[in-house]
Amino acid sequence: MPDLRKLAALVAAPVIAAASLFSCSNEKPPADAKEFKVDFIDVGKADAMVLQSETGTVVIDCGEKGDGKKIAVILDESGRTSIDYLIITHFDKDHVGGAAKVLNNYEVKNVLTPDYDGAADEYAKFCKVLEENGVPRTRLTSDMSFTLDDVDYTVYAPKKASYGDGDSDENDFSLVTKAVHHKNTLLFTGDAMEERLDEIMDIGKCTLLKIPYHGRKLDNLGNFLKATSPKCAVVCTDSSTFSGKVQDMLSDMKIPTYSTCFNGNITAVSNGASIEFITEKGGAA
Repeated sequence: MPDLRKLAALVAAPVIAAASLFSCSNEKPPADAKEFKVDFIDVGKADAMVLQSETGTVVIDCGEKGDGKKIAVILDESGRTSIDYLIITHFDKDHVGGAAKVLNNYEVKNVLTPDYDGAADEYAKFCKVLEENGVPRTRLTSDMSFTLDDVDYTVYAPKKASYGDGDSDENDFSLVTKAVHHKNTLLFTGDAMEERLDEIMDIGKCTLLKIPYHGRKLDNLGNFLKATSPKCAVVCTDSSTFSGKVQDMLSDMKIPTYSTCFNGNITAVSNGASIEFITEKGGAA
């Protein structure tokens, strides 16, 4: 007689489907390349990403309050007990909200933030937990580079002390992170809006682009896509936020795109010459 509990678990388990393989050249991966994995966690209209090389761990943003537990699942499954760098791009609640839980549950060696103070309650909690745990925080006023295993990181600081009033003032403070893994370049843009995109317009071409600002329409996004020429893209968003015009733009430019609202959790795996995607559901648009 079949084990009904096992059958129920199989039915309830998410379907994991391997999607397309993107190659930036016809060459084989470098002989010394190790696997570099990025998990884009489905946390709705929010950002939470875990980047893992052979021994190094970087977390970029932590989603909203309560989303820290989803980051913990990724880290625990990988057997990681510490985080080399926690990068909080800016202090909106959908980026810093889950950071307190991460700081309370893992050894975090370095925290990188932009050089301003947020107004959200989640930011105050983040600061309190930083102090309680004695975690060093670096407020970036200039670009910073570091290397973990075979991945070279550069974190780009905002170039202005103020970007005006309202949402743009927070979003344009977004730290932008470039991760170079042999022939692959992965670019993470936070919630950068028009002014911030202008600042990084010359950042260079990339293999994978994390689309800024949850896929909302930005006046210079098309120019930024042309400048960076991504071979593939990921959008961390919900279906009501992901602009139809941006979806059309990505389609017209023939950029295969994954989004957490349509694909659920997304894992991108670089072997140093190509990137393979594994998704909970569906493939690239």
